[in-house]
Amino acid sequence: MTLDLDAYFARIGWTGERRPTLEVLRSVHRAHMLGIPFENLDPVRGSAPSLALEDLEAKLVRGDRGGYCYEHNTLFAAVLTQLGFDVTLLAARVVLGAAPGDIRPRTHMLMEVEVEDEPAPYLADVGFGASGALLEPIPLVADIELHDTPRHHRLVHAPHVGPLEMWELQTEKSGVWEPQYVFTREPFEAPDYEVINWHVATDPRSPFSRAVYAQRTTPLAHLALSGLDLVETAADGTVKERQLADSAEVLRVLADDFAIRLPEGTRLPE
Repeated sequence: MTLDLDAYFARIGWTGERRPTLEVLRSVHRAHMLGIPFENLDPVRGSAPSLALEDLEAKLVRGDRGGYCYEHNTLFAAVLTQLGFDVTLLAARVVLGAAPGDIRPRTHMLMEVEVEDEPAPYLADVGFGASGALLEPIPLVADIELHDTPRHHRLVHAPHVGPLEMWELQTEKSGVWEPQYVFTREPFEAPDYEVINWHVATDPRSPFSRAVYAQRTTPLAHLALSGLDLVETAADGTVKERQLADSAEVLRVLADDFAIRLPEGTRLPE
Protein backbone atom coordinates (compact mmCIF):
# COMPACT_ATOMS: atom_id res chain seq x y z
CA MET A 1 0.00 0.00 0.00
CA THR A 2 1.07 3.59 -0.69
CA LEU A 3 0.27 6.07 2.05
CA ASP A 4 -1.51 9.33 1.29
CA LEU A 5 1.38 11.65 2.09
CA ASP A 6 -0.76 14.75 1.52
CA ALA A 7 -3.13 13.62 4.27
CA TYR A 8 -0.27 12.62 6.57
CA PHE A 9 1.56 15.94 6.22
CA ALA A 10 -1.68 17.84 6.75
CA ARG A 11 -2.25 15.82 9.93
CA ILE A 12 1.16 16.78 11.39
CA GLY A 13 1.13 20.31 9.97
CA TRP A 14 4.30 19.90 7.90
CA THR A 15 5.10 21.61 4.61
CA GLY A 16 8.39 21.28 2.84
CA GLU A 17 10.26 19.79 -0.07
CA ARG A 18 9.74 16.03 -0.08
CA ARG A 19 13.30 14.81 -0.43
CA PRO A 20 15.37 12.33 1.67
CA THR A 21 17.56 14.95 3.36
CA LEU A 22 18.62 15.36 6.97
CA GLU A 23 16.59 18.54 7.37
CA VAL A 24 13.46 16.77 6.11
CA LEU A 25 14.07 13.84 8.47
CA ARG A 26 14.51 16.17 11.44
CA SER A 27 11.56 18.40 10.71
CA VAL A 28 9.10 15.62 9.86
CA HIS A 29 10.16 13.69 12.98
CA ARG A 30 9.49 16.71 15.21
CA ALA A 31 6.21 17.51 13.44
CA HIS A 32 5.01 13.93 13.95
CA MET A 33 5.90 14.09 17.65
CA LEU A 34 3.94 17.31 18.04
CA GLY A 35 1.10 16.28 15.75
CA ILE A 36 -0.01 12.77 16.76
CA PRO A 37 -0.50 11.68 20.40
CA PHE A 38 0.54 8.43 22.04
CA GLU A 39 -2.28 6.25 23.43
CA ASN A 40 -3.13 2.61 24.16
CA LEU A 41 -6.93 2.80 24.12
CA ASP A 42 -7.38 -0.26 21.89
CA PRO A 43 -5.42 -2.63 24.17
CA VAL A 44 -7.04 -1.30 27.34
CA ARG A 45 -10.45 -1.89 25.76
CA GLY A 46 -9.52 -5.48 24.86
CA SER A 47 -8.12 -5.57 21.32
CA ALA A 48 -4.73 -5.59 19.64
CA PRO A 49 -4.40 -2.65 17.21
CA SER A 50 -3.89 -3.43 13.55
CA LEU A 51 -0.47 -2.62 12.08
CA ALA A 52 -1.73 -2.73 8.49
CA LEU A 53 -0.89 0.55 6.80
CA GLU A 54 -4.43 1.19 5.62
CA ASP A 55 -5.68 0.81 9.19
CA LEU A 56 -2.93 3.03 10.59
CA GLU A 57 -3.77 5.71 8.04
CA ALA A 58 -7.46 5.49 8.92
CA LYS A 59 -6.78 5.70 12.66
CA LEU A 60 -3.74 7.96 13.16
CA VAL A 61 -3.97 10.15 10.07
CA ARG A 62 -7.69 10.52 9.37
CA GLY A 63 -9.31 9.36 12.61
CA ASP A 64 -8.12 11.94 15.19
CA ARG A 65 -6.53 9.12 17.19
CA GLY A 66 -3.05 8.23 18.39
CA GLY A 67 -1.36 4.91 18.97
CA TYR A 68 1.54 3.25 20.69
CA CYS A 69 5.05 2.53 19.42
CA TYR A 70 4.27 -0.17 16.82
CA GLU A 71 1.59 1.99 15.25
CA HIS A 72 3.56 5.24 15.25
CA ASN A 73 6.82 3.77 14.03
CA THR A 74 5.27 1.46 11.43
CA LEU A 75 3.52 4.52 9.99
CA PHE A 76 6.62 6.70 10.21
CA ALA A 77 8.87 4.07 8.62
CA ALA A 78 6.45 3.84 5.69
CA VAL A 79 6.47 7.64 5.31
CA LEU A 80 10.27 7.77 5.31
CA THR A 81 10.48 4.93 2.80
CA GLN A 82 8.14 6.76 0.44
CA LEU A 83 10.30 9.86 0.79
CA GLY A 84 13.31 7.83 -0.35
CA PHE A 85 15.07 7.03 2.94
CA ASP A 86 16.61 3.62 3.65
CA VAL A 87 15.03 2.39 6.90
CA THR A 88 16.01 -0.55 9.14
CA LEU A 89 13.61 -1.55 11.90
CA LEU A 90 15.02 -2.32 15.37
CA ALA A 91 13.75 -3.42 18.78
CA ALA A 92 14.74 -2.17 22.22
CA ARG A 93 14.42 -3.11 25.89
CA VAL A 94 12.90 -0.27 27.89
CA VAL A 95 15.02 0.35 31.00
CA LEU A 96 13.24 3.50 32.16
CA GLY A 97 11.72 2.67 35.54
CA ALA A 98 13.23 -0.82 35.70
CA ALA A 99 14.54 -2.12 39.01
CA PRO A 100 18.27 -2.92 39.26
CA GLY A 101 18.94 -6.30 37.65
CA ASP A 102 15.49 -6.42 36.02
CA ILE A 103 15.73 -7.71 32.42
CA ARG A 104 12.76 -6.74 30.32
CA PRO A 105 11.94 -8.19 26.88
CA ARG A 106 12.55 -6.29 23.66
CA THR A 107 9.13 -4.76 23.20
CA HIS A 108 9.86 -1.27 21.89
CA MET A 109 10.00 -0.52 18.16
CA LEU A 110 12.41 2.05 16.71
CA MET A 111 14.41 2.48 13.51
CA GLU A 112 17.74 3.30 11.94
CA VAL A 113 17.67 5.69 8.98
CA GLU A 114 20.39 6.17 6.38
CA VAL A 115 20.76 9.73 5.11
CA GLU A 116 22.73 10.43 1.95
CA ASP A 117 26.10 12.18 2.52
CA GLU A 118 25.85 11.72 6.31
CA PRO A 119 28.76 9.76 7.85
CA ALA A 120 26.54 7.82 10.28
CA PRO A 121 22.94 6.62 10.25
CA TYR A 122 20.34 8.22 12.52
CA LEU A 123 18.18 6.70 15.21
CA ALA A 124 14.54 7.75 14.70
CA ASP A 125 11.69 7.01 17.09
CA VAL A 126 8.30 8.75 17.17
CA GLY A 127 6.59 6.14 19.34
CA PHE A 128 8.23 6.22 22.76
CA GLY A 129 5.55 7.18 25.26
CA ALA A 130 7.62 9.15 27.75
CA SER A 131 8.79 12.69 28.40
CA GLY A 132 12.32 11.50 27.56
CA ALA A 133 11.37 10.60 23.99
CA LEU A 134 13.35 11.95 21.07
CA LEU A 135 11.88 15.03 19.43
CA GLU A 136 14.37 14.72 16.56
CA PRO A 137 16.51 11.84 15.29
CA ILE A 138 19.95 11.40 16.82
CA PRO A 139 23.16 10.34 15.02
CA LEU A 140 24.10 6.75 15.82
CA VAL A 141 27.44 7.82 17.26
CA ALA A 142 28.55 7.14 20.83
CA ASP A 143 28.71 10.09 23.24
CA ILE A 144 27.52 12.73 20.76
CA GLU A 145 24.83 14.86 22.39
CA LEU A 146 21.64 16.05 20.72
CA HIS A 147 19.98 19.26 21.87
CA ASP A 148 16.48 18.61 20.53
CA THR A 149 15.19 21.61 22.44
CA PRO A 150 13.73 21.58 25.06
CA ARG A 151 15.11 18.04 25.43
CA HIS A 152 18.70 16.84 25.58
CA HIS A 153 19.79 13.33 24.53
CA ARG A 154 22.84 11.18 23.94
CA LEU A 155 23.67 7.63 22.90
CA VAL A 156 26.28 5.62 24.80
CA HIS A 157 27.53 2.05 24.65
CA ALA A 158 26.13 -0.13 27.43
CA PRO A 159 27.74 -3.24 28.98
CA HIS A 160 26.64 -6.30 27.06
CA VAL A 161 27.59 -9.94 26.47
CA GLY A 162 27.05 -10.75 22.81
CA PRO A 163 28.40 -10.24 19.30
CA LEU A 164 26.68 -6.88 18.70
CA GLU A 165 27.30 -3.56 20.44
CA MET A 166 24.61 -2.51 22.88
CA TRP A 167 23.44 1.11 22.60
CA GLU A 168 21.64 3.06 25.31
CA LEU A 169 19.53 6.16 24.73
CA GLN A 170 19.73 8.63 27.59
CA THR A 171 17.99 11.92 28.30
CA GLU A 172 19.30 14.64 30.58
CA LYS A 173 17.05 15.72 33.44
CA SER A 174 18.18 18.15 36.15
CA GLY A 175 21.80 17.52 35.29
CA VAL A 176 21.54 13.71 35.41
CA TRP A 177 21.60 11.35 32.42
CA GLU A 178 18.56 9.06 32.68
CA PRO A 179 18.58 5.78 30.65
CA GLN A 180 15.51 5.26 28.45
CA TYR A 181 16.11 2.03 26.50
CA VAL A 182 18.86 -0.22 25.14
CA PHE A 183 19.13 -1.87 21.74
CA THR A 184 21.42 -3.55 19.23
CA ARG A 185 21.41 -2.95 15.50
CA GLU A 186 19.95 -6.35 14.64
CA PRO A 187 17.25 -5.83 11.99
CA PHE A 188 13.69 -6.82 12.83
CA GLU A 189 10.88 -7.43 10.32
CA ALA A 190 7.16 -6.67 10.28
CA PRO A 191 6.12 -10.20 11.44
CA ASP A 192 8.31 -9.77 14.54
CA TYR A 193 6.28 -6.74 15.57
CA GLU A 194 3.01 -8.51 14.88
CA VAL A 195 3.95 -11.09 17.53
CA ILE A 196 5.23 -8.47 20.00
CA ASN A 197 2.20 -6.24 19.41
CA TRP A 198 -0.20 -9.09 20.12
CA HIS A 199 1.59 -10.01 23.33
CA VAL A 200 1.84 -6.44 24.65
CA ALA A 201 -1.80 -5.67 23.79
CA THR A 202 -3.43 -8.85 25.11
CA ASP A 203 -1.29 -10.32 27.90
CA PRO A 204 -3.14 -9.63 31.18
CA ARG A 205 0.22 -8.84 32.84
CA SER A 206 1.08 -6.16 30.27
CA PRO A 207 0.72 -2.61 31.61
CA PHE A 208 -0.77 -1.58 28.26
CA SER A 209 -3.73 -3.94 28.67
CA ARG A 210 -4.50 -2.82 32.24
CA ALA A 211 -4.57 0.98 32.34
CA VAL A 212 -4.92 3.97 30.03
CA TYR A 213 -1.64 5.57 28.97
CA ALA A 214 -1.57 8.71 26.86
CA GLN A 215 1.15 11.21 26.02
CA ARG A 216 1.03 14.45 24.10
CA THR A 217 3.94 16.73 23.33
CA THR A 218 3.30 20.39 22.54
CA PRO A 219 5.77 23.23 21.95
CA LEU A 220 5.19 24.37 25.55
CA ALA A 221 4.67 21.20 27.58
CA HIS A 222 4.43 17.43 27.78
CA LEU A 223 1.20 15.83 29.01
CA ALA A 224 1.21 12.31 30.44
CA LEU A 225 -1.82 10.34 31.58
CA SER A 226 -1.33 7.07 33.49
CA GLY A 227 -4.58 5.59 34.73
CA LEU A 228 -6.15 8.51 36.60
CA ASP A 229 -2.88 10.40 37.15
CA LEU A 230 -2.32 13.41 34.89
CA VAL A 231 1.12 15.05 34.81
CA GLU A 232 2.01 18.21 32.89
CA THR A 233 5.71 18.98 32.48
CA ALA A 234 6.52 22.45 31.18
CA ALA A 235 9.50 23.15 28.92
CA ASP A 236 11.36 24.61 31.91
CA GLY A 237 10.87 21.40 33.90
CA THR A 238 8.03 22.66 36.10
CA VAL A 239 5.65 19.79 36.93
CA LYS A 240 1.94 19.97 37.76
CA GLU A 241 0.03 16.85 38.80
CA ARG A 242 -3.59 16.03 39.49
CA GLN A 243 -5.76 12.95 39.80
CA LEU A 244 -8.83 12.55 37.64
CA ALA A 245 -12.10 11.47 39.22
CA ASP A 246 -13.19 8.58 37.00
CA SER A 247 -13.23 7.15 33.47
CA ALA A 248 -15.74 9.78 32.34
CA GLU A 249 -13.27 12.52 33.22
CA VAL A 250 -10.50 10.53 31.51
CA LEU A 251 -12.52 10.59 28.30
CA ARG A 252 -13.07 14.33 28.59
CA VAL A 253 -9.35 14.97 29.20
CA LEU A 254 -8.37 12.73 26.28
CA ALA A 255 -10.61 14.75 23.99
CA ASP A 256 -9.88 18.23 25.32
CA ASP A 257 -6.19 18.03 26.29
CA PHE A 258 -4.83 15.18 24.17
CA ALA A 259 -6.95 15.79 21.03
CA ILE A 260 -7.97 12.12 20.94
CA ARG A 261 -11.46 11.67 19.53
CA LEU A 262 -13.31 8.48 20.38
CA PRO A 263 -16.70 7.38 19.00
CA GLU A 264 -19.77 8.63 20.83
CA GLY A 265 -20.69 6.27 23.65
CA THR A 266 -17.18 4.89 24.14
CA ARG A 267 -16.61 3.51 27.63
CA LEU A 268 -13.39 2.68 29.44
CA PRO A 269 -12.90 -0.08 32.03
CA GLU A 270 -13.26 1.20 35.58
